[in-house]
Amino acid sequence: MLEWKTSRPAFASLAALSLCLVVSGCRHRPVQAPAPPPPPQEQAPPSPSPPPTAERAPGPHGRVLESEVGMASWYGAPYHNARGANGQIYNENAMTAAHRTLPMGTVVRVTNLATRQSVVVTITDRGPFVPGRILDLSRAAAIKIGVLRTGTARVRIDVLRFPSSSTQQGRWCVQIGAFHRQGEANSLRDRLRREYPSANVIDFHGATGYWVRIRPDGESHRSAEQIAHSLQPTEGKAYLVRLD
Repeated sequence: MLEWKTSRPAFASLAALSLCLVVSGCRHRPVQAPAPPPPPQEQAPPSPSPPPTAERAPGPHGRVLESEVGMASWYGAPYHNARGANGQIYNENAMTAAHRTLPMGTVVRVTNLATRQSVVVTITDRGPFVPGRILDLSRAAAIKIGVLRTGTARVRIDVLRFPSSSTQQGRWCVQIGAFHRQGEANSLRDRLRREYPSANVIDFHGATGYWVRIRPDGESHRSAEQIAHSLQPTEGKAYLVRLD
């Protein structure tokens, strides 16, 4: 029987090798570290509320009653110191304006949509009688909102106050033309009188001072609208104009 003998140096080497394997195995053992908490979720800041539109924003004279957008122009001489449609002397340096349908004495805020400048004026006259325009500013009001040099501008009209004396129906007429020469206005008046006996010529001593108008029976809005519609094919542009 053979007897295996291991020398001491060999045994020591074997023991050292076993110890290294144990230690190495311990080093590769996975360690269960606690997972860090997730970062707090950032909440999106609340979206700001949209600013109120200018049409709903209250003006210095109270809330906006109604609005209109269109082209505005201005007028001065030779209308300055002449009698306006409200029966008073027009002053180009006052904060006034002309409109075809708003009651006389209506207070409106006019905003130049290009410059955002605004001015508060009172309706004291009738006009403009140019297709595509809705308002004629006084010279002073035109300066305030940057319309004097450009001549015209796209504006928004906000009605701030109606006169207490105005009624919902109002008194209306139809204007067919505004002429430089009285003879041309008289010719149109005579032609219209065959069907509309109330046709007459009004002289306001301005650049287009001879206006031909028809007053319907009762001066109602509906009657004036019917007359204007019937005149459009033959006489061109016919405007509805409020008398009060």
